[in-house]
Order: sequence, then structure tokens, then C-alpha cells
Amino acid sequence: MDAKTHGVDELLLADHLADDAVVYGATQIFDALSDFTRFKILGALARGECSVSELQLACSVSQSAISHQMRLLRDRGLVAARREGQRMIYSLADEHVIQLISTGLEHAAEGSGHEEVQA
Repeated sequence: MDAKTHGVDELLLADHLADDAVVYGATQIFDALSDFTRFKILGALARGECSVSELQLACSVSQSAISHQMRLLRDRGLVAARREGQRMIYSLADEHVIQLISTGLEHAAEGSGHEEVQA
């Protein structure tokens, strides 16, 4: 088999798959991404930093629901937070998160017959 297939370094992939902690961490990330509200939150953050109240408007859920989801997303390493006075301002943790979101949306659009989503 070629050392690179579909743009993936198979040796690195094999190393990661052999490490149960890494596999577990990946499953936790995908578990977090599998929730509609969390995915919408990440989508809003892909456009820029947001406060809880801004996320509330973007996702049409309560403040307590946003706060609960933000704790889970922070625990999974998908979002970062900083304090601005009394408010917490959230952002995506890194470029990997936007890649995951974009790839998921592109794949879903491909399978549903919708136009390809551009990141």
C-alpha cells in the first residue's frame, strides 16, 4: 500500500490508531460534533469570537443550554475561552476544528445533492 493515500500519511495514521488514548480522544471529539446544537455553536464560532448571548441568538437555545454545551466543548479541546470584563468570549481552539466542521459539511452536502460548501 502507498505511504500516502487520499492525502493521509498512513504511517502517522497507524501510529495514532495504535495509541488507545489518541483513539479515545478522537471518539470524544466526534461525539461532541454529533450534537446538532454543539455543531451549530462551532459553526457560529467559525465565523468569529462570540459571547454566550451571541451564541444564544445564533443557536436559538437558552443561556444555560449554551453554557452547558460550552463546558463540554472546552473539555474536548474544541473551543477556547477568554474573559472580557464580566463576559466570557469563546473561539475555536485551532484550525483543526474548522477543518472538521468544513469537511463534515462538505461530505454531508455531497451526499445530499446540495452544492459543495466552501470554507
